[in-house]
Amino acid sequence: MTILLEVMAQVTDNRRVSRHNLADEEAINPAPGMAPPASATGRSADGADLASTDMSAEPSSRREESQPVFGGVGGLPVEPQAEAVRRLESQLEEVREQHLRLAAEFDNYRKRVARERAELTDRAQAGLVSRLLDVLDDMDRLSRDTGNATPDSLRHAIELVTRKLDKELSAAGLERIDPVGQPFDPSLHEAVSTVPPPSPAQDHKVSATFQAGYRFKGALVRPARVQVYSEQGQA
Repeated sequence: MTILLEVMAQVTDNRRVSRHNLADEEAINPAPGMAPPASATGRSADGADLASTDMSAEPSSRREESQPVFGGVGGLPVEPQAEAVRRLESQLEEVREQHLRLAAEFDNYRKRVARERAELTDRAQAGLVSRLLDVLDDMDRLSRDTGNATPDSLRHAIELVTRKLDKELSAAGLERIDPVGQPFDPSLHEAVSTVPPPSPAQDHKVSATFQAGYRFKGALVRPARVQVYSEQGQA
């Protein structure tokens, strides 16, 4: 019994100690969401903290002229007028140099394109001339052999040379205009004279071609000079 009483007394004392410690912890720990209490400080410590944050004790070491000037929209710093003028002049000079450089590049491009176009034209003309050299050779042989040739053979040789010349010119893009029997077209034909039509169906049609016309790659080079059927005496 004595041992049991001692154990019960010891348990009771432990419970008292635990309740006392728990009461102390609840007194120290604040409620959730609250800041912990500040440590106890003396009057002198608070005064030292205020003195350390007092900006009126000493003037600022920053120079006033080195600080940005405020007063723009929303209190933004305003650029000094002299610096703004220098900046704008610098930008203007850069734009002027860029414009001059682009103008020079465009002039060089224009000259290069003109030179290349002239070279292409010269090469095209040289190609056409090279194809006509055979015709020129035939004309030279024909002119040298006229003394021993008969009129029929000479006529036949001239027809062959003409066909060869027409073939080369047609391959180059030349088109012959000989509108006999076709309606008169003032954009392609030039009426030299008129004759009464043999029938009403022939009115305003080409009756004869005095000089053939030519088109080169669709463009009119020379209109055909023709005679036109017309009852009223005009094309």
